[in-house]
Amino acid sequence: MFIKVMFGARSFVLVNTSCRLVNLTAHLRQKAGLLPDVTLALLAEDGNLVSLEEDPKEAASGAPTMGSSLLKERATYVLVRIISKVAQEGEGMAPTRYESLLENLDDHYPELAGVNRQQPSRSPLAESGNAEKLHQQEGQGP
Repeated sequence: MFIKVMFGARSFVLVNTSCRLVNLTAHLRQKAGLLPDVTLALLAEDGNLVSLEEDPKEAASGAPTMGSSLLKERATYVLVRIISKVAQEGEGMAPTRYESLLENLDDHYPELAGVNRQQPSRSPLAESGNAEKLHQQEGQGP
């Protein structure tokens, strides 16, 4: 099973998802030239955000999460960096931001740019009445 992951300036990589999630994520970091500590997710063409972080419960059970269990075969995804800000003392939780690693996301997927998605999931998200999509600016709501 393969997927297409887009990033950078018109760059993409075909990825075999029949592997452990940790290996898939490490491969994407290497191909995109990212540091090992960068947290990633994949944005599907339908706007669903899929986290590539290993579920601590599954990791503790010893059963590795497979990429194929989270991703749709032959689909195209946009590589996304998850930016979590540490809240300053006395402040509430800082919002998590998502930054597309595909340059000119508006040109490729105009329907995905401009709106914030607050909750990534390990599986595709159900769309609510007001569809929430990815954005690159902090503080803009749906």
